[in-house]
Amino acid sequence: MRPPIDISQVTSLFGRISLGYMVIESRKLAEWQRFATDGLGLHAERVEGGTLALRIDAHQRRIMVREGAAEDVTAVGWQLHDEHALQRVLKRLRGAQIDVREVSGAEAADRGVEQLWAFAGPKRLRFELFTRPLLAERPLQMQASGFVTGAMGLGHFAMTTREPEAALRFFQNTFDARLSDTIEDRLNGVTLELSFLRLNERHHSVALAATRGKRMNPLRTAIHHLNLQAKSLDDVTEAYRRLRGMGYAIANAIGQHPNDRELSFYVTSPSGFEVELGWNPIVVTEEAEARWQPGHYQGISLWGHFPESLTLGSRLGQMGRGLASLTRKEYTVGASS
Repeated sequence: MRPPIDISQVTSLFGRISLGYMVIESRKLAEWQRFATDGLGLHAERVEGGTLALRIDAHQRRIMVREGAAEDVTAVGWQLHDEHALQRVLKRLRGAQIDVREVSGAEAADRGVEQLWAFAGPKRLRFELFTRPLLAERPLQMQASGFVTGAMGLGHFAMTTREPEAALRFFQNTFDARLSDTIEDRLNGVTLELSFLRLNERHHSVALAATRGKRMNPLRTAIHHLNLQAKSLDDVTEAYRRLRGMGYAIANAIGQHPNDRELSFYVTSPSGFEVELGWNPIVVTEEAEARWQPGHYQGISLWGHFPESLTLGSRLGQMGRGLASLTRKEYTVGASS
């Protein structure tokens, strides 16, 4: 048992938490390996139990693809940068009567960490907290020149929710997230409202999307996309060229966002959600933080991001899933049901 830690000195988790890893369940491990290594340019290793471990830095595992039928993200790991920050967030969760399970041993090692604490996050997506990642001994072997991680973490993810107010409260009250800005856009005749939340210097680690008016969720998957930040523009353009040549569906061609100014493209992964590969987004430095004011933008892109693979069938599928979602209640963290 760990000795008690005085957490009174920790008043905010901002700057002390980052996106650590993602766990995916798929029957298409061979396809995921091809997509990740030959397409995106990541480092891949097969590990115990048949798991595909994807690396982009010194961490043993940043993205894990495990054998299973979900074809979806099943868990998100959050790295607390010290023990005081970890104990602070655990106290908040338990104070809100949220069930938290401590995990160690082989189950934690499977995630590439020494120990973790798991609970049900928004939409019942499993959230896992950790402080100490296991580091890799083997050097990286990948086509990309590198990725921007460090204290800012893995990257960011976006999720569509029918309960955006509850999701926003969770991230702000539990993780001390700050609102970077908002965007309003039209997609397939529906108005989308997006909120971008930062946990550290990265412009956003989480984006929340909701339809205006009737709240619908047109997605089958838990997230819309996972973003990775490449170190060079060449990494982005070369990956775009490779993935198109390999026949992967480009959801959105290269373009630039108005809020974080990241230049990126989106490709559909073997499991159906998208991966955004981007370069050179705004970093909210300590100096910029002191004077940051959330902005509001019309349209998700300044230019580009043309939908290359959008078809009538995919539009109808999204509409059908959106309407079906109206019949189901979405889980909110801490809710009794």
